[in-house]
Amino acid sequence: MNKLKQLLIVLVCLGSITTNAQKVFNVINHGAAGDGKTDDAIAIQKTIDACAAAGGGQVLFPASHVYLSGPIQLKSNINLHLEAGAVLLANPDEKIYTKSAFRDNPGEGTIWIGGEKLENVMLSGLGEINGNGISFMGAELEDSYVLKPFNIMDPRPHVITIIGGKNIRIHDLKIGNAAYWTIHLIGCDDVVISGLTLLNSLKVRNSDGIDLDHSRNVRISDCYIESGDDCICLKNRREYEEFGNCENITVTNCTMTSRSCAIKIGSENMDTIRQVLFNNCIIKNSNRGVGIQNRDEGVVSDVIFSNMIIEGHLFSDVWWGKAEPIYITAYRRAKINHKDANWRFPKGATEGRVGQVKNIYFNNISCSSENGVYVSAESPDKIDNIVFDNIDLLINKTTDVPGGIYDRRPADVEGFVKGSTSGFYFENAESIRVRNSHLRWGPQKAPYFNFVVESKKVKALELFNVTGSAAFSQKSKTKITR
Repeated sequence: MNKLKQLLIVLVCLGSITTNAQKVFNVINHGAAGDGKTDDAIAIQKTIDACAAAGGGQVLFPASHVYLSGPIQLKSNINLHLEAGAVLLANPDEKIYTKSAFRDNPGEGTIWIGGEKLENVMLSGLGEINGNGISFMGAELEDSYVLKPFNIMDPRPHVITIIGGKNIRIHDLKIGNAAYWTIHLIGCDDVVISGLTLLNSLKVRNSDGIDLDHSRNVRISDCYIESGDDCICLKNRREYEEFGNCENITVTNCTMTSRSCAIKIGSENMDTIRQVLFNNCIIKNSNRGVGIQNRDEGVVSDVIFSNMIIEGHLFSDVWWGKAEPIYITAYRRAKINHKDANWRFPKGATEGRVGQVKNIYFNNISCSSENGVYVSAESPDKIDNIVFDNIDLLINKTTDVPGGIYDRRPADVEGFVKGSTSGFYFENAESIRVRNSHLRWGPQKAPYFNFVVESKKVKALELFNVTGSAAFSQKSKTKITR
């Protein structure tokens, strides 16, 4: 009996702790109209501030309301919770977005929902966070939207930006319709993202899904992502270099569609990206599947991709990529490649350099696309120990978009490499191994389809149990040039 009493006391205490931790602060009670017309930013901010001042709790957006809002500042120890049927909608008035997403670099968007040096922050519920992205676009084209011109500040808001966060949780929400990046986590530690439905227009350029920037100890799982730009991207931007490496990242059980690259590592990488695992993921109807795109002095190492299905198709040159299901490149950045090129190079430098890509493993991956695997670098020392094991590759011409091209943009070399399409194309590397892999050509063969393996200037190339035939019977299976 004494033990039973003790147990009851413990349960009562736990209940009390839970109740205190879940104090609810209703945005309606703090003045939010929720009519989809009135800007509720002041009321929402009052609710967040009151919740934080009380030691934390839940900031509640009740169901059946649309909460139009301008910029919002998150605080530590809060749970921004949207009930099913609640929509938090970005105000389309460009003039109210004045805080740059990249500090002194104003040319790459602004912050809508953001915060710095936060701890214990959650965004949850079955409601929707809608970036109202189409409202910030210009005219609609066949495959994209025109980007509106601007002078200094690009007003397009990123949906969620957290800088220097710890213990960040984002789960179960519907998030999307972004005008720029959707979730940008910079220098964050201990992050869990799960169960998201992240839907951006496939016509909106720069509409990344999840960007992990100088962040570590991150787990992403069970998400469905559609984005015009990268679905999940790991990087180290120069504007936030004090945060160090991007490392210890796991991504599991996600499905992705992109008009650029579904999974990208690099592109912007002035530090180190390492210890990364992608497992049990599906990439469908994308312009590029998996891409390691090193363009800066940082290193990419110790990355595993396993148990994946990748489906690719060609799209127009508006989007980076040429239907490469797997893509690894290491080229220094183009000197003048776009509006903010000066922000890409080290301070005082007028040109950059590129770091190494090494210890990258692909295992048990099924690819169906209009192009093959592409690995290339500016010199052999930039790529080392790339392993392909149990890769099943089908190459078939499925669109009317011209092919026979690999895309190296943005690099200080010609962006497009025109020629043939082979199952595996390697150029300039120290060591590459291909094991237990098979190439099939589909019924729609283009005249530029070529070898199973084509290799140039790879110092140590190992082929073991690599099967398949050249696209046309008169050609040999491989072409290897030392």
